[in-house]
Amino acid sequence: VSLEMPEIRYTRLFINGAFVDAVSGKTLETRDPRTGDVIASIAEGDKEDVDLAVKAAREAFDHGKWPRMPGSERGRIMMKYADLVEQHAEELTLLESLDAGKPRMATRAVDLGTSVRSLRYFAGAADKIHGETLKMSRQFQGHTLREPIGVAGLIIPWNFPAIMFFSKVAPALAAGCTMVVKPAEQTPLSALYFAHLAKQAGVPDGVINVITGFGPTAGAAIASHMDVDMVSFTGSTSVGRLVMEASARSNLKPVSLELGGKSPLIVFDDADVDMAVGLAISANFFNKGEACVAASRVYLQEGIYDGFVKKLAQRMESWVVGDPFDPRVNQGPQVDKVQCERVLSYIDHGKREGATVLTGGKPCGQSGYYIEPTVFTDVKDDMIIAKEEIFGPVMCLMKFRTVEEAIARANDTRYGLAAGVVTKDIDVANRMTRSIRAGVVWVNCYFAMDSDCPFGGRKMSGFGKDDGMHALDKFLAVKSVVTPVYDSPWL
Repeated sequence: VSLEMPEIRYTRLFINGAFVDAVSGKTLETRDPRTGDVIASIAEGDKEDVDLAVKAAREAFDHGKWPRMPGSERGRIMMKYADLVEQHAEELTLLESLDAGKPRMATRAVDLGTSVRSLRYFAGAADKIHGETLKMSRQFQGHTLREPIGVAGLIIPWNFPAIMFFSKVAPALAAGCTMVVKPAEQTPLSALYFAHLAKQAGVPDGVINVITGFGPTAGAAIASHMDVDMVSFTGSTSVGRLVMEASARSNLKPVSLELGGKSPLIVFDDADVDMAVGLAISANFFNKGEACVAASRVYLQEGIYDGFVKKLAQRMESWVVGDPFDPRVNQGPQVDKVQCERVLSYIDHGKREGATVLTGGKPCGQSGYYIEPTVFTDVKDDMIIAKEEIFGPVMCLMKFRTVEEAIARANDTRYGLAAGVVTKDIDVANRMTRSIRAGVVWVNCYFAMDSDCPFGGRKMSGFGKDDGMHALDKFLAVKSVVTPVYDSPWL
């Protein structure tokens, strides 16, 4: 197969409306996960570049048009931005598929589709940001203002680069903030293209700045910057801790963290087996398991266990791993060598701990970072593969008896991002949704995410919401305004 390669147009940092080289002149390589070959050399931003980007964002916030524009006008520019992303969706799909190893058809429909919808949703929110009138207990008149918080630092992961870019950039734009965005070093291509399209749409210079670079340098510079007013980070729990520490050590900027997960999918005896198997497959193997909400702990009630396992094994026989540009392929390569080796080491752990491999369990392909979709049975809750986030195509099957047991085991995790429940019994569904401590619980569906559905976890999955009107909260500061009232006919 001849490998498709889109033209790479944007490889430099985007600061104050222009593409520029890193101050140091250094570059980093972004690689094709199908082969391990270099796709392009990208500017490697560092602290000095972040300082320039923050300066541009600060100037645009303190003296520029963006926060001073009516919300309806910001919304109009965001709508134009969405149209431009849609017009360039084919080229952006190629970049995203190439950089992250994601199947092209799904990337076009899911990743680019979601990005456009996110922009349009928050464009509509830009003129609907309201304060409230207060009922004071004495002779005062009070109201609240919800003001843009200022310069936002947005640090995004490599698994859904486009979706994550807009799940943070869109509400920040609607709120009237300016921003410095750091895409993951593994997947910088789409963010730079989005920066170019923002300028074309009429987003003023300095409002969106994009610094490509590494987490410990560029990311750390954003998190610890004294002139950044808030940080929104999506990524691993361990790096989330560092972001929070950096905030505490610098200017106590508020942070919003969307971190790891070890989400349960709980299938009851009365479930439709075909539907349950389909949900388990997509919940674990969509995007090759590189999803924070992956339902990597599948709990099956005793009565459905054998039928489920048999059907799952059959269904996995037709699952195709290969080049993401091939339309027959279900699963592309893991994002890079480091991630691929990490997942394989977890698979080895599972085998050593005594879990049984039902399907998969090995790397595959002549080159690149491909792994067979792997299903473990005979998994115990205290095994490493059942406790730690793997972030790859690995599913663990466990058996349970009662609703009480399912609740206890679902909650016996340090994470709290998502959960799935499969049952036809409304009473069981209601009890489960109220008992599971997670940010989202899906009943008889999974990955049902939407621009209007708040998304974000609890416990060590982090705090703060992306999506939904709640996503605006982190970009807005609430100010109370009070004046005395004299001789008012009512209070």
